[in-house]
Order: sequence, then C-alpha cells, then structure tokens
Amino acid sequence: MLLLQPMIVLFIYIAIGYGAAKKGIMDESFSKKISWVVINVANPALTLSAVVNGEGTIKGKELLLTAIVALVILGGMVLLSLAMPFLFRVKKEQRGIYRLMSAFNNIGFMGFPVIMAVYGQEALLYAAIFTMLFNVLIYTYGIQTIQKEAKGIEWGKIFNIGVVSSILAIVLYLMRIPTPEFFNMAMSGLSGLTAPLSMMVIGIYLSEMRLKELFLDTRLLLFSLTKLLVVPILAMQVIVRVVDNAMLCGVCMVVLATPAANMTAMLAQQYEGDYEMASKGVALTTVLSVVTMPLVSFLVM
Repeated sequence: MLLLQPMIVLFIYIAIGYGAAKKGIMDESFSKKISWVVINVANPALTLSAVVNGEGTIKGKELLLTAIVALVILGGMVLLSLAMPFLFRVKKEQRGIYRLMSAFNNIGFMGFPVIMAVYGQEALLYAAIFTMLFNVLIYTYGIQTIQKEAKGIEWGKIFNIGVVSSILAIVLYLMRIPTPEFFNMAMSGLSGLTAPLSMMVIGIYLSEMRLKELFLDTRLLLFSLTKLLVVPILAMQVIVRVVDNAMLCGVCMVVLATPAANMTAMLAQQYEGDYEMASKGVALTTVLSVVTMPLVSFLVM
C-alpha cells in the first residue's frame, strides 16, 4: 500500500508529541510556537526546496492543468460543503463548522509531508498550486462561513508567507533562476522540519482530547468516514479517467484524503464559532486518516 509506511512514520511523530504533552514537556503554548515555525519557516522552505533541489521537470501546460484541476477540486469541495450539514442533519449553530471541515483539508501539515515522502520534491510544485488556492478560499469563504458578519476580505492574510513562497517557487522554476548553493542547502535542511514538527503539534493537540469520547459522536463519526473515504474514492474515480498524469493524480488523492484542516479550529476560536466541535472534528479526522489515507491509496491508485 503506497501510503502505509509514510503514515506510520507520521503516526510515530504524532505519538511523540502526544506522549511529551501528557508528561508535561510540551503544552499548548509550546505547540503554538512550533506551529509558527512550521507555517512561517519549514513549510515555505519545503515548497522552495522542491524547486531549487528538485531534478524533475514540469512543463508549462502541466502547471496550467494543475491550476485547473486544483480550482475544480477545491471549488467542488466548497460546493459539497454547502450540502454536507443538511445530509447529516447538523444543528443550525454547528453548520458553519461542518462546512469548514468539509471544504478544507490539512494540505499543509499532513499533505505536504506525505506528498514529499511518496512522490518526491517534484510533486510539491503541484501541491503549491493547491496551497495558493486553499489560502485564498479559507480567508474568504472560510471566514464568511464561520462568522457571517465578518466584513471584507483579509487580503493581508491571503498573501501570507505560504502563498508568497509558492509564487516565488513557481517564478524560480519557470524562469530558471539560479540560486546559490548555501540557499539550496538551507531550504533542504529547513524543509526537513515540516513533517516531524507539524505532526508533533497534532499530537499535542490530541493530548487535550479524551480520545474515547471522539468516537461516541455518531454524527461526527459518520461525517468523518464520508469525508475521508467516500468523497476521495468517488472523486478519484473521475480524476484518474480525466487526468493523464500519474503524479498529479497522486497529489490530488492526497489532497482529497487528508483530514480536516487545523485552520478550522483556529478560525472557530478567532471568530467565536463552535471551537469545541471544530477541535473534535479536526482531532477525529486526523486519528482516522492514519488508516483511511492508505486505504484510499490502495483502492484508487
């Protein structure tokens, strides 16, 4: 199974964070600092490293195809998110949270490390396109969903370090701009922090939950299984028949199969949404994804 070994490795990282948090070595304050490093340093370095240290070649037409596929997939997930709360008869006050969990997957924290491990640095160029569109959507549709009275679009947050590094990576790649060796080495070293640090953050996050209680919410459990299994499997049946690019199909599979984005809980906390439900949803989908992602890969690839 293509994703089994990378998911076991990520699970080990999660377990380390979980155990350290339970022993009091790491806490929420510490996890926020690690998250800052991942979001602002390691993840952008991972994207740039794909360009400056990668050996593969992606043609302009393939990048255009990736942009179209990413737009269709993420747009489709937003449309699906409008229906999911009604499908599972979610309470009115929790519909916004379920929409966010349906529309946004953990592309950065889990998707990038898995894509890197399975498909190599070249595939991160494809993933960078998804990241840019993800950021635009989550800071527009995401905020409007969690708090209808939110005014305007937060352009400053849309053009964050993640989006800027993705744009820079594509510019460097398309224009074949050479970079000094010390920069390449620095990006390679920093990119290696992404997987262990991001997964330890999730482990710290899970340590605050009563894991047994996560599986007692039948509605949330059924929703999570639908999101993690049914949606990616059905979507990939279409994608593999339309897209004639194995690596792009693999990236699409990872993007679709990853759990609910951590940003769901962060936005709920910032904009006074149902933070408890958002936290439970992120935690449950993350735990289940250790099993469901390899299963999806086995069934569709």
